[in-house]
Order: sequence, then structure tokens, then C-alpha cells
Amino acid sequence: MKYISVLILLAFAKPVLSQSSVAETEQNTTTSLVQTLTFEEYLGYVKKHHPLMKQAELTLSIGEANLLKARGGFDPKIEVDYDRKKFKNTEYYDQLSATFKIPTWYGIEFKANFEENTGEFLNPSLTVPDEGLYSAGVSFSLAQGFLINERMASLKKARFFRKQTKADRDLLVNTLLFEASKAYLEWLKATNEQLLYTTFLKNANTRLMAVERSVETGEKAAIDITEARITLQNRQLNLEAASLKRKKAALIVSNYLWLNDIPMEIKEDVVPVVPELNTLEASLLLEGITNTSELLSNHPKLLSLDAKIDGLTVERSLKLNKLLPKINIQYNFLTPKIDQIRTFNTTNYKAFVNFSLPLFLRKARGDLRLAKLKLQDANLERVSTAITLQNKIDAVYAEINSLTKQNQLIRNIVIDYEALVKAEERKFFLGESSLFIINSREQKLLDIQLKENTLLIKRLMTTASLYNTLGLSV
Repeated sequence: MKYISVLILLAFAKPVLSQSSVAETEQNTTTSLVQTLTFEEYLGYVKKHHPLMKQAELTLSIGEANLLKARGGFDPKIEVDYDRKKFKNTEYYDQLSATFKIPTWYGIEFKANFEENTGEFLNPSLTVPDEGLYSAGVSFSLAQGFLINERMASLKKARFFRKQTKADRDLLVNTLLFEASKAYLEWLKATNEQLLYTTFLKNANTRLMAVERSVETGEKAAIDITEARITLQNRQLNLEAASLKRKKAALIVSNYLWLNDIPMEIKEDVVPVVPELNTLEASLLLEGITNTSELLSNHPKLLSLDAKIDGLTVERSLKLNKLLPKINIQYNFLTPKIDQIRTFNTTNYKAFVNFSLPLFLRKARGDLRLAKLKLQDANLERVSTAITLQNKIDAVYAEINSLTKQNQLIRNIVIDYEALVKAEERKFFLGESSLFIINSREQKLLDIQLKENTLLIKRLMTTASLYNTLGLSV
């Protein structure tokens, strides 16, 4: 598969970690020009070019196509029948029948017909004037099929299905953008970890060189070199693992980056940028949301279930109507002269009545029972889904509040650990501390900064979860 590298504007490296630890981390790294891919830019690519976005639009097209198909049941229709038999120079019969039908909503159908029949062995009931016979009339059902029939039910269900496909499209888009956001934040988390390990590796290397000089001057024991080297090797091992994690995360993000139906691949020197909370909320349509109950009532999942319930309600009405007897009536006025409307009268006519009713109605009663059970099941699913969504929303908001407090607390802890490490470094170079103690202090600082990074990403991830739980869509 052909890949294209992501083309983005060159800019100075933007902060990858949050708050004051970011500034210090950047001060300990070499300032250089790097490429950045912000969350807004990334999500813009996903919304505009990802194939699933186009697939979501196809879902709407399916609903429209089904509605068009159902409307076809009410299309006017022209029917022409021609039948002729000739054998040994004898014309047995020559029959022509042309009909124009106009179906209407309540099982009523208007019909105009022209017949022209000749032949030596023609059925006497088919005999018509030499110029042909015109008829105009109506057919309808008095019981079963009058208030609702297959044609009416299909159109109603198609309209509800169109609403359902719209809701399903919104769910598909919501899930895509949520998964894409998660991938970006995981990439950000891995990049932050790599940057932290790079900084601490540099510190370990600096400390090893300092210890080597101290050993040469006789100020430190030679065993301190071994301890400093072990710390350096551990840092190298951690950095290698973090680099692999970042590469894998970047490849997952690349799955969501497309341009003109061609997948793109993130280059090695491209880094993500920590999005501000308000920026993240604006990108995910969360900005200014205060009334979640209104959003819940318009949740795509519930709208989809509502459309499904409406369709099943129509199906139940149709099955209930099947319990009625079939009474089909046709009445046609007859005339040999189409140009004289007054010749249509009750003197010349053709009528037809059909009545049928199964004695036990077992099929109709079984179909009705199944329709009721399906409708009951859908209603129970709707109630359960609404409660589940409400609880999820409440849980996400609780998690957001808790993580906000946790991030504030861990920031203070990081500041204190940084102060401890700096103090221990001063004592170490004054000969008042050991390499073991300073490595221990620094390891705890590394651990707490990794935890800070985890909590930061988790807070951002929870915002994305809120977008997903509310069912928002572009």
C-alpha cells in the first residue's frame, strides 16, 4: 500500500507535558525545530477524509433508497394484455386489454380500461362492441386492508427506517471520532513518556560522567561508577521501551489519517500537542453544554430505538388488521364511446365482490402475538438503554470532577519531589549524600511524573468519553 507522510506546518516544539513540569522538561532537552500535529488538525483530517465518514453518509442513502422503494407502491401503473390464437386460417380469438391504475392511500384504487375482443371461438362473456369497450371504476377493501395494508405499512416503516438510518449514521460518526481521539491521546501519552525518559537518561549520563571525574580525583569510590552505570542502562532500557510504545501508538493514529482515499503515515519527527481543555471541548462539540437531559432525549441510540419502535407499532397494526375478513369490491361503469362522459351510468356496469375468512385465524393470531412480543422487547430495550446512558453520563461527570482534583494534587506532589531531588543533588556534590539516595529520589520523581502524565491523559480521555456517551456528532 502506498503511504504519504503527513504534511503539516513546521513550528517550534510546543509543550508535550502539562503545567510547570513541561517547561523544565523542555529546558533539559535540546531546542530544535520539530513538526507538530495538533488535535484540531488531526480531527479535521479524520472528519474530512476518513473512509468511514463517507460510509456513514451511505447509511443515509440506504434509508432514502428504501423510502423511494416504498413510495413506488403508490405509483400509477399501465398494464397491457394481448392474447391471440390462429390455427389453419381460423382466428380463434384476438384479445386486447389496456388498463391504467391509480392506487391511493386507504386501499382504494381507481382504474380505467379498454377492451377489444374478436374471434370465432371467443368466450361469449368477453364479447364487446366492434369499436371496443371502455370502463372506468374503483376497487377497494371494506375490512382487511382498508385502514392499513401492506403498501401503506411499507411506506410508513420506510419513513421510520430513514430516521433510524440517520441516528445510526450519527452513532457511527460519534464512535469513529471517539476512537480517533483515543488513539491521538494514547500517542500523546507515549510521546510524553519518551520525552521524560529522554530527560532522565540525560541526567543519568551527566551524573555518570561527574562520578567518573570524582573517582579520578579520589573523592568517590570506584563502586559508585558501577551504580551510576546501572542507573544509566536502566534509563536506556526504559527509553527504548517508551520509543517502541510511541511508534506503535503513532501507527494506530495513522489508521485514521487519509487524504483523497490514500492512507497517510506519521513521520518520526512529528509530535502531538497537548490540547487545552476548552480546545478539546470545542473540537468535540462539548463547548457550552449545560443541559444533558435534553441531549439524552435526542441521543442517536434512543432515536434509533424510537424509530424501531414506531416501525414495530406499524407492523403490529398491520397484523391486527389481518384478523378482519377480506371483503374486496370492484365496480366499473361501461361504455362503447369514451368521448361521451354521460354514457357512463348505472345501467351498464361490471361489478365484483369477494369475501374470505379463515375459520380459526391461527396464522393471523400467531403473527399478531409475535409482533406484540417484538414491540414489547423493543420498548424494554429503550427503557434499559435510557437508564444506562443516564448512569454513564453521571459517571463520566463524576470522573471528570475527580480527575480534575487529582491532577491538581499530583502537580503539587511533583513540585515537592522536584525540590527534593534538587536539594539532594546539591548535597551529593557537596559530599553530604550518596549516589544511592539521589538515584532513589530521582526514581520517585520519575514515577510521579509518569503518573502525572497518566492522569493528564486520563482527564483528556474522559472528556472524549463524555462526547461519546452524549452521542454527539458532526
